[in-house]
Amino acid sequence: MSQGDRMKQGQFTNPETPGYVGFANLPNQVHRKSVKKGFEFTLMVVGESGLGKSTLINSLFLTDLYPERIIPGAAGRTPAQTRTGLQAVAFVMLLSFMHSRSFHSQTEKIERTVQIEASTVEIEERGVKLRLTVVDTPGYGDAINSQDCFSTIISYIDDQFERYLHDESGLNRRHIVDNRVHCCFYFISPLGHGLKPLDVQFMKAIHNKVNVVPVIAKADTLTLRERERLKRRILDEIDEHGIKIYHLPDAESDEDEDFKEQTRILKASIPFAVVGSNQQIEAKGKKVRGRLYPWGVVEVENPEHNDFLKLRTMLITHMQDLQEVTQDLHYENFRSDRLKRSGRLSSHGYVLPLSPANGPEPEEMDKDMILQEKEAELRRMQEMIAKMQAQMQKQGDGEGDV
Repeated sequence: MSQGDRMKQGQFTNPETPGYVGFANLPNQVHRKSVKKGFEFTLMVVGESGLGKSTLINSLFLTDLYPERIIPGAAGRTPAQTRTGLQAVAFVMLLSFMHSRSFHSQTEKIERTVQIEASTVEIEERGVKLRLTVVDTPGYGDAINSQDCFSTIISYIDDQFERYLHDESGLNRRHIVDNRVHCCFYFISPLGHGLKPLDVQFMKAIHNKVNVVPVIAKADTLTLRERERLKRRILDEIDEHGIKIYHLPDAESDEDEDFKEQTRILKASIPFAVVGSNQQIEAKGKKVRGRLYPWGVVEVENPEHNDFLKLRTMLITHMQDLQEVTQDLHYENFRSDRLKRSGRLSSHGYVLPLSPANGPEPEEMDKDMILQEKEAELRRMQEMIAKMQAQMQKQGDGEGDV
C-alpha cells in the first residue's frame, strides 16, 4: 500500500526516510510564508529635471508608475505657442513692458521648493508579489538658489523612520507597513566633468540615512571612453569627500563561481551609466527596447551599450541586503539617536526619563515612550519583589531547620 493510500485511510505515516528529523525543510516553510505575505520595497529617485528618472523607473519594473503624468509634445502646443507674426510682435512688446516687473517671477524661481511624490504599485511575477513604492522628488536642483533644496527630502526620510518607530512601539505590531526608504538612486548629469557642489552636499547629507546608489543618467550622450573617464572622476570625488555609497557585499565562499563573477562585475560598474526607454524598436530582426538614432540603435538591455541590466540585477539580487542594511544600520542609528534625545538608555536597554535640567519633561515626551518607561519601571519592581520573596523564603527555611 502506498503512502498516499494510507493517508486517505486516515493512517499517519512518516513522509521522510528513517533517521531524518525534517528540520532541513524549515527554509521551505519560510519561503512559502514569505511568498504568501509578499514583499515591500521603497525606492527614492533624486536628480535634476530632464535626466530621465521616470523613464528609467518604468523601464526597470516594466510598468507605468505615472499614468496621469502628461508630457507636453509638439502636437500639444497651446495657442500662445502658435501666434501669427502680428501676435508675436505684440508679445515682444508685452515682454518689454513687463521687463521691469520680472523681479517677482525671478523670486518665485529662487524660492521654488522640492515636492515629494510617492507612487505605489503592486507587481506580481510568477506568484511572488512586490509592493513597490517609488518616491520622486520633482523640483530638486531646479531653483536658482538650491542651497537648502534637500531639506524636504531629509525630512521625508526621517518622517518614515519616525512613523515606523511609532508603529513598532505601539500595542498592535502585527500589520506594520514599512515605508522606510531602502534605496536612493541619485542621478548625476552626464554633461558635467564630475560631481557638482550640490551633488556632494546632498549625498553627504543623506549617506547616513539611506543606501545611496549613484547613477549616471543618459549615458548615450557619452562615448565609451568618456563614460569610463567620468566614472573614475566621480569615484575619486566620492572618496575625496568621504561620501558613503552603498557597497555590494562580498560573495560567500560557498557561492558558485558565476555568482562571484557577477558580483565582481557589478562592483566594478559603480556608478552605473544607464539609458532608459519604453519604446519597442526593431533591431537586427527583433523587437528591443531602446532609442533610435541616425547612426544606429541603443539597446536598453544590452550590457555592451549601457549598465541598465547591471543596475536592475544589482537591485533585484541585493534587495534583501538593502532592506537589512536599512534595518540594522540606518534605522538603528535613527532609533538610538531618537531615544537619546527623548530619554536615556540604561545598561539593561531600558528607556529612562531625563531630569528636567538635562532634558525634556515627561509630559513633553511621546506617549509611547512614556509607556515604555512605565513598563521598564514595572519590570524592575517585579524583579525586586521576586528577590525579596526569595530572601524571605530562604530565611524561613533556615529558621525551620533550627
